[in-house]
Amino acid sequence: MDNRARDEAAQWFARLQDGELSPEQTRRFEAWRAEHPSHQYEFDVLQGLWRAADLLPRTRCQVLCQAPAERPRRSATWRYAVAASVVAGALGLGLFSRLDHPKTFHAQFSTRLGEHRQVTLPDGSLMDLNSRSVVTVTYEGGRRGVALQQGEAMFSVEHDGSRPFVVDAGVGQVTVTGTRFDVRRDIDQTRVAVEAGTVNVQGRGPGQHVVLTAGRGTHIDSQGAVAAAYAVNAEELTAWRSGKLVFNNATLGEVAREVSRYREQPLRVNLPAVANLRLTSVFKANDTDALLKALPRILPVALRTLPDGSQEIISR
Repeated sequence: MDNRARDEAAQWFARLQDGELSPEQTRRFEAWRAEHPSHQYEFDVLQGLWRAADLLPRTRCQVLCQAPAERPRRSATWRYAVAASVVAGALGLGLFSRLDHPKTFHAQFSTRLGEHRQVTLPDGSLMDLNSRSVVTVTYEGGRRGVALQQGEAMFSVEHDGSRPFVVDAGVGQVTVTGTRFDVRRDIDQTRVAVEAGTVNVQGRGPGQHVVLTAGRGTHIDSQGAVAAAYAVNAEELTAWRSGKLVFNNATLGEVAREVSRYREQPLRVNLPAVANLRLTSVFKANDTDALLKALPRILPVALRTLPDGSQEIISR
């Protein structure tokens, strides 16, 4: 969780408890809230905990809220100290678990061709988006939800046993409470790879379910069928985060699919026999032209430019 956002939320909360804000302070407060999702989230959490004071026994609340004699009763410092005391009391009595979670957060994020983007979600979880990706994030009640509409995303999820983190990829769902994993959605399948922790992958229909641990992966086909768990190299699969394309005995069909994510026009393979040729190498994601120039030197293939400007790998 972002400690800076939490501290700033506490400062604004104390000012609001001390009285109405001036027009300039109000403008600054609204700008701060709109600056990042975690700002509104942290402020909502503090408000929710402050309201938990109503659930504390009266005598306990009176003790917590008794102002020190040497401090002015109306100071912002005193009010924040009281807030902190009541929050601590509420947490100690387990009242926060009986409160509703902060209000719904909803936002959409996307990346352009060749763009990588990291997003910090309201709970402190991180989401890294690969090229040409679109996701919608919705936090509400006891659920943290992400809809991966296209592309690929790496998730580093903050643990929260009371609110599962669910990634919907169309043909299936990935559910966790805290872990690191990658989800890639293609036209014909969705792939899941786990770097740390445990994830639950659910397809369509009964029995379409598998549990993955670190170093394991699976894929869901277009019909929602989930493959048995298998070993994966998560570091290689997520090398795109450092600008690399890593191919380890990959078929040319797989290579063409991956390279197409970084080019204006798709890269195709003309025959199944060519698509089944294997490649092991590392290239820069932002220089796929270098990859295409190298292919004829590595494999018995050539490149052909089609009328629409796209390129095709053919047998030589």
